Amino acid sequence: MRIDIVTLFPEVVDAYLRTSILKRAQEKGKVRIKVHNLRAFTLDRYHTVDDYPFGGGPGMVLKPEPIFKAVRFIRGYTESNPLVLVTSPRGELFTQAKAFALAKENHLLIICGRYQGIDERVLTLTQAQEISIGDYVLSGGELPALVIVEAVVRLLPGVLGDEESREFDSFTHGILGPPLFTRPRVFQGIEVPPVLLSGDHARIAKWRKEQSLEKTRKMRPDLLEKENLSSGDVAKKEK
Repeated sequence: MRIDIVTLFPEVVDAYLRTSILKRAQEKGKVRIKVHNLRAFTLDRYHTVDDYPFGGGPGMVLKPEPIFKAVRFIRGYTESNPLVLVTSPRGELFTQAKAFALAKENHLLIICGRYQGIDERVLTLTQAQEISIGDYVLSGGELPALVIVEAVVRLLPGVLGDEESREFDSFTHGILGPPLFTRPRVFQGIEVPPVLLSGDHARIAKWRKEQSLEKTRKMRPDLLEKENLSSGDVAKKEK
């Protein structure tokens, strides 16, 4: 997979890409990630990237010319037609299901929003998809872009050291993940549930499913309503 990221703050994005799973994924050749400074695609000596919105109102809007030029440049030198994503609070909510879908793409191009947003014509001309990581507003799209990149890259085959670990991730089966425990067996008077020490894998699997459902009922009942899941449904879904 290849991922290109267009941003006003490449140093912020680069720093995170050089750590942990994303660093190892690039070193293994599982993904190639390139960060582009939007100001490199500006048309004037002041490297202007924003302007006042037509119709008035507060804030600034990212100009269409530099962004469109960046997309055209990336398409040209990669000889590819990437799926273009724009980080935006008004976009489609990013979910684990969306991450799985994006992980099937060969090439992603992510444009980091900033200020009040970007000129709407960019979305039209590039056929970009707007993506939101939640119902709140940040100063820019760099953090959302990194969230999307990490969620997608960790799903690529060979990236994680233990591929089975994804099975315990929240949302993989439509519900939250189960409670997790490690050494010591007793901490501050609280013991690890005996079933996890039993060595009975069938009992452990059953306990984890039950605990996942209970956690979901308490913390995210909307997930159960959305999927219309019951204990039996989850068991069937995981087989």
